[in-house]
Amino acid sequence: MAKYRLVLLRHGEGAWNKENRFCSWVDQKLSCNGVKEAQNCGKHLKALGFEFDLVFTSVLSRSIQTAWLILEEMGQEWVPIQSSWRLNERHYGALIGLNRAEMALNHGEEQVKIWRRSYDVTPPPITASHPYYEEIYNDRRYKSCDVSRDNLPKSESLKDVLDRLLPYWNEKIVPELKSGKMILISAHGNSSRALLKHVEGISDEDIINVTVPTGVPILLELDENLHPLGPHQFLGDQEAIQAAIKKVEDQGKVKPAEK
Repeated sequence: MAKYRLVLLRHGEGAWNKENRFCSWVDQKLSCNGVKEAQNCGKHLKALGFEFDLVFTSVLSRSIQTAWLILEEMGQEWVPIQSSWRLNERHYGALIGLNRAEMALNHGEEQVKIWRRSYDVTPPPITASHPYYEEIYNDRRYKSCDVSRDNLPKSESLKDVLDRLLPYWNEKIVPELKSGKMILISAHGNSSRALLKHVEGISDEDIINVTVPTGVPILLELDENLHPLGPHQFLGDQEAIQAAIKKVEDQGKVKPAEK
């Protein structure tokens, strides 16, 4: 019997997910399909009888919007939401805004996979000349962070994401979990992967093969020491989930017509 249970998910599809671009810290709303994904997620969680006491999100709109839509579908709009930059998507540095398939064509699919999925490889850092630099670092949401603007990342590996996420997990989320609250974390592909790596003890080598599709809730069941009682569970139609996983994995490949 699980002592603690929580639901983790990657936000619904965003506008740049649809365009297959590295979105990262550029703020994007959900696409029409992303709105439907979030709503369907809420309907499914309601049908399964989940009742949340607290929700954690990043400070990016697609994460927050997903949480709102889920809670609305569940009739739980009153549930408190706490947001932190520490749950943000991985900072992809100079790759932000670039198309993954075009990058695969120019640099090779293996290099793009390493940039996207490996544990400790960091993409080239963003510089002040990057077209989205000012949009990111002059955004008001980062003026109230627990670190200064100058100390915010300019590029991150998955290891870096885990390093900045862990203090928030240990100091903010774990105490609420241990107090008996049922928690929903509406995060991103890489902040979700980082958290799964930590909780489940996934190796540096194996994490490259862990894929998190948009809008699919993940159930984690933990013992009193926050150790998993089994592997994480994707909730929903398993055939559709596997198709969604393949879609994410194919984003970093050259399109057939371009090969």
